[in-house]
Amino acid sequence: MDDQRAEARVRGQRAGHTDVVVVGSGPNGLAAAVTLARAGLGVTVLEAQPTTGGGARTLGLGLADGLVHDICSAVHPMAWASPFFRGFDLPARGVRLLTPEVSFAQPLPGGRAGLAYRDLARTVDGLGVDGPAWQRLVGPLAAHWEHVVRVAMGDKRSIPPGLLPGGLTTAAGFGLAVLEQGTRAWDRRFADEVAPALLTGVAAHAITPLPSFASAGTALLLAALGHAGAGWAIPQGGSRAITDALRADLEAHGGVVRTGERVRSRTDLPHAHAYLFDTTPRTLVEVLGDDLPAHARRTLSAFRYGDGAAKVDFVLSAPVPWAAPGVARAGTVHVGGTRRQMVAAEAAVAAGRHAERPMTLVSDPTVVDGTRVVGGHRPLWAYAHVPHGSDVDVTEAVTAHIESYAPGFRDVVVASRCVPAAHLARHNANLVGGDIAAGATTIRQMFARPSARPDPYATGVEGVYLCSASTPPGPGVHGLGGWFAAKRALREVFGITQRPSLAP
Repeated sequence: MDDQRAEARVRGQRAGHTDVVVVGSGPNGLAAAVTLARAGLGVTVLEAQPTTGGGARTLGLGLADGLVHDICSAVHPMAWASPFFRGFDLPARGVRLLTPEVSFAQPLPGGRAGLAYRDLARTVDGLGVDGPAWQRLVGPLAAHWEHVVRVAMGDKRSIPPGLLPGGLTTAAGFGLAVLEQGTRAWDRRFADEVAPALLTGVAAHAITPLPSFASAGTALLLAALGHAGAGWAIPQGGSRAITDALRADLEAHGGVVRTGERVRSRTDLPHAHAYLFDTTPRTLVEVLGDDLPAHARRTLSAFRYGDGAAKVDFVLSAPVPWAAPGVARAGTVHVGGTRRQMVAAEAAVAAGRHAERPMTLVSDPTVVDGTRVVGGHRPLWAYAHVPHGSDVDVTEAVTAHIESYAPGFRDVVVASRCVPAAHLARHNANLVGGDIAAGATTIRQMFARPSARPDPYATGVEGVYLCSASTPPGPGVHGLGGWFAAKRALREVFGITQRPSLAP
């Protein structure tokens, strides 16, 4: 390994030479860059926006002095569970992942609510008659979350390392649970409406008609992580703490980040031996053009994008006055009502209509992070599901929906800003039409993502790789798409077979 690194470093230090160019500085792009720079390669990251971080940025919006908002992602169960970040060791780098007492909550009509405590036993007790059903469904997955992560967050092409032999039982249990919760059989184990609504709120993160296998896989993975490790962690200071740590490590190993540099064509790329694109297939096709083989261009051009999310950022003068006890302790609240109501709302979006009460995801970082309160003001993060490409301002719909479960919410709103789905790509080109998953979350595209080719990161052009959320394992701040693609580039382009340490 030392010889490999030494040779790579010599190449990387040649005057004016870059071994690798990474396009895009989201978590996947930075994870790829860190991995390659730690192998001794010269790495340059090109970012179109003035700031790095992609979907994990935290910025001031001018809504209140000194207040910052998470631009896209805000809550990060995958950031501590991801094998990449476990090796990278965020806490050792000063990133504080704060754990809410309640990972996620689901208020329901009539003042009731489902509460997914970090403590599984407490969750089971609170779910009453359906507590044992939650225990049987989610409990084994939470107890063996490492195996669930290996199955759900792998490259979808190989047997995940560490799964055999002990993880087969967990993998089988996870698969059977997905088959159940991904079909109309999903209600059979439940007697009341609170527990199924609690799980469906998590499934709705997939922004897809319910039930489906893709949404069930999402729900079961995230629900299990809610009862394990750091739960649904919120980084102190905002999501940028994660990407700032990645950038700092990259630069400490000689990497260079150039912001404000949009790559529109091959001529915008510096000479390098390898290129990794933390972009959607659409951008890759636009940049490479005829350099892509015809079959690859057709396949990547056919990649489907999903329905959208419209973002609403609020400034509040006081905490959200949730009516149901316990909801105020949750870092994430799924505002959608009963399972039946959420199914109807997501069906409307899939049919190209705006739901009267859209599925709304809300995050309040101040539940665990007092540093986010500035001058008596606090940020509130919200997404509403809308049809792909919608240009509708959903502020009133989201406000009314939250108000229905938190009477008096309007009275604590000081300011707000909506970014319609059609405009999300202005600050992150990967969010095509407001698709925050960088590709439709269908069962086919969970596995054949971005295509069914044996290597999902290969593009058909030697030395060029795709490493965004449009590749396995899909959306989320986990860095795995970048890590998996970088290991391939190390082996195939540079002949480096031993992956570098990620430890501080």
